[in-house]
Amino acid sequence: MEDIVIKNEQGAFFTPNVNFSASTGKCVLQGESYLEDSFEFYANLTRWIEQYLSTNKNGLEMDFKLTYFNTSSSRAILELLRKLKTWQAEGKQITVNWFYPDPDDDDLLMEAEDFMDDAKIKMNLISYKI
Repeated sequence: MEDIVIKNEQGAFFTPNVNFSASTGKCVLQGESYLEDSFEFYANLTRWIEQYLSTNKNGLEMDFKLTYFNTSSSRAILELLRKLKTWQAEGKQITVNWFYPDPDDDDLLMEAEDFMDDAKIKMNLISYKI
């Protein structure tokens, strides 16, 4: 299985850095997510995770370290989190980490809390210094 590596792009739209490692099961989304077609972008990532989980029993660790995301990205992220919850309920080992800058950005922490409520998934909330 191939890794997914996408370098962030900035222009009219912003693409986050993506690094999904098939050898380690570590998936990182980092940066800004302001995409023209958020659902297509995140659906591709979801398909990769689904394929990974179908062939690998080592589990998956998903790190979100986003500094900004627009409304359509937020909806697509929520769908991804719901899918991760479904896989957890099926017995897959999935850890979700949500990183937020502290003390400068309570909004990202509140978004994570909303995501946890809406997707019914536990996330490790981890602060970091900018």
